[in-house]
Amino acid sequence: MRLPRQTALVDGQRIEFAVQGHGRIGVVLVNGAGGPLEGWHRLWQPLAERTRVLAYNRAGIGRSARPVAAQAGPRLVAELRALMALAELPRPCLLVAHSLGGLIANLYARQHPGEVAGMVLLEATAPEDPPLLAAHAGRLQRLLQSTLDRVWPADPLGEVRQVPATLAALAAAPPFPAIPLRVVTGAAPAMAWATPAQARALRAAHQRGLATLSPHGQQVMAPRSGHFPQFSEPELVLREVLALLDLLEAAAGTREAAPG
Repeated sequence: MRLPRQTALVDGQRIEFAVQGHGRIGVVLVNGAGGPLEGWHRLWQPLAERTRVLAYNRAGIGRSARPVAAQAGPRLVAELRALMALAELPRPCLLVAHSLGGLIANLYARQHPGEVAGMVLLEATAPEDPPLLAAHAGRLQRLLQSTLDRVWPADPLGEVRQVPATLAALAAAPPFPAIPLRVVTGAAPAMAWATPAQARALRAAHQRGLATLSPHGQQVMAPRSGHFPQFSEPELVLREVLALLDLLEAAAGTREAAPG
């Protein structure tokens, strides 16, 4: 399905986004690096029928303008926070983040814990991933990356080039809050044959580590998925998101019912 897209000036940056639905707990869908908001099309309608849901394109993607400032973690969090206010998304919200978007969601929850009720991480980047996996990249992966860098050089202000600054912000941030957390990990990684065994083992350990960020964290394996479980197993992802929504809505109702 086609998402109901619009654009707005958000914190000085022209951003394309989609927002739909009504509910007590808002859901924010945070793309991976370079991923367009259309990547959530298999989850959009069920979520919009249940609550208010927001997806967006970060700078340089879709109809969002090229970056006007370095897209490091603190800037990305500030832009998302401003967009959520513009879109009238209820907070605290449930963040659902894929791949590199996991670093943004991680930092958001640490910097603004009162605004994040829960989180679902989909094949998310762990803070330990970029330096260690780069060091253990296979020959084919290094060749492909070198070719991409020559053909499509990354924007120096873009989020990929700003990952070291994002990691530094995460290292300096407060602890991750004790919120409900689900870490969905693909059990069938693509091109596993081209990835050194040590790199695969490190990535698996990092995924398990993400689930320990919160005392209420759990890892969920997606048996038929590689890096995009929202494409290959949308029913599994939807189940986890809706289960957390149920939990968070019940908790919100209990707080409202408690005597003042």
